[in-house]
Amino acid sequence: MKNRRIAAALLMGIGAVATGLYVGRAKAQMPPNRMARVLVVAQTNGFEHDSVPDAMAAVYRMGHESRLWETTLRTDTENITKKDLKKGNFKSLNYFDALIFASTTGELDLTDDQKADMMSFIKEDGKGFVGIHAALDTNYKWPEYGEMIGGWFNEHPWGTFNAPIILEDPTFPAVKHFPAAFVKHDEIYQAKEWSRGKVNVLLRLDETKLDFNNPRVHRDDHDFAVAWSKMHGKGRVFYSTLGHTKEAWDDPDIQKMYFEAIKWVLGMTEGRTASHASHY
Repeated sequence: MKNRRIAAALLMGIGAVATGLYVGRAKAQMPPNRMARVLVVAQTNGFEHDSVPDAMAAVYRMGHESRLWETTLRTDTENITKKDLKKGNFKSLNYFDALIFASTTGELDLTDDQKADMMSFIKEDGKGFVGIHAALDTNYKWPEYGEMIGGWFNEHPWGTFNAPIILEDPTFPAVKHFPAAFVKHDEIYQAKEWSRGKVNVLLRLDETKLDFNNPRVHRDDHDFAVAWSKMHGKGRVFYSTLGHTKEAWDDPDIQKMYFEAIKWVLGMTEGRTASHASHY
């Protein structure tokens, strides 16, 4: 069923790319004579977002139309291994240059060997990782996953609302197209075991415009990051909570953010990962 939904999304052009999104594309810092290779995984062992096919289709279209990367779409975790499984046309992590979790949820079906291979892929091989929305609601029993992505989901206090957002790093390629302050109708996650001292916050909620008379607010510091960049060993990591709704994937701003984020984790552009204080 999930694979049929993804195929339908691709055929119907869900998450259509805005005109001009790829103008001024960067030259890939990849091995010569080939496009980059991106693996998108969208396994859901918890809540299943309606926007999963939209997110997967958007990543596919971005790579296809820009000719910067080719995309493999999966709703299972079989490819997250460095082992050769000796099956026709099987592609292990050794084939790919970046891994994207598209609103994965729950404890993914990964053996200890697969977990070690995935972390080696990022931390030692220097390959990229992009977490889309519910990628933060994933792998709570795997400590290094939380360390790699930056934390875990801890409720969404305001649900889907008109989120007041502040741009904190106007130099970073994935967010520099945003104005200094703006509003997006989306679901913003609250993170636990997260600290801005361990990441470079790119976007955050404007704490002066939030209602804290809410039992689901658990952060006493009122620091609610919307997107960040970081390193995990040699690998570049990008995460954003934006992309909860299907409509978000029709938003040129959100498409451009993830397009530029993928380029960044692939090493095609440069952007900071050093942490900074809350008021940039």
